[in-house]
Amino acid sequence: MAELRLNIDERFPVDKALKKFKRLCDASGIVQMYRAKSEYKKPSVMKKEKLENAQKRRRKTEGRTRKVSTKL
Repeated sequence: MAELRLNIDERFPVDKALKKFKRLCDASGIVQMYRAKSEYKKPSVMKKEKLENAQKRRRKTEGRTRKVSTKL
């Protein structure tokens, strides 16, 4: 895993530094990796979730294309 560094000045507000740190963690994928490794999932459950997510994505893009084609 890559090392994350957040260089801030002493005068930099704490709340903005925290927001910056959270964005940095989200961008590098640390949060997703932590959630994925926090509990064990059986391969069959992971496969089922993967298929469900694919179906959701297909429905979402299908709805977008319908909206665009009806507006033309």
